[in-house]
Amino acid sequence: MTTSASQPKVVKSDEEWRAQLSPEEYAVLRQAGTERPWTGEYVDTKTVGVYACRACGAELFRSDTKFDSHCGWPSFYEPSTEDNVVLREDRSHGMLRTEVLCGSCHSHLGHVFADAPQTPTGDRYCINSVSITLTPAEG
Repeated sequence: MTTSASQPKVVKSDEEWRAQLSPEEYAVLRQAGTERPWTGEYVDTKTVGVYACRACGAELFRSDTKFDSHCGWPSFYEPSTEDNVVLREDRSHGMLRTEVLCGSCHSHLGHVFADAPQTPTGDRYCINSVSITLTPAEG
């Protein structure tokens, strides 16, 4: 996982992002918003496949690292490769959290918490459904 000091590989103007993304996608991906819990399309998805950034299409997570965390958002215990995400300190809303960004375009995905002892890493990447797209595995 890289730090936020790295530069995004995909760079677009604010106008280009607004034209490409729906208002809800823009609010989450580009303005660090959060979808309401239990409303995202991937909360209970068990489909085998790859989850990519909805803004730029970069691979982020694989379904074999998705688990039921009962938090209201899709949860993964690790990204598919470490440099697929960027972690950044988030002090908004009077809390200290770790924000998860797409490693390619630095769009907001969600947050990571070290509160999942039932997983191999102990981490819970709590990701907004609206920030990702699932491509089912073939076969």
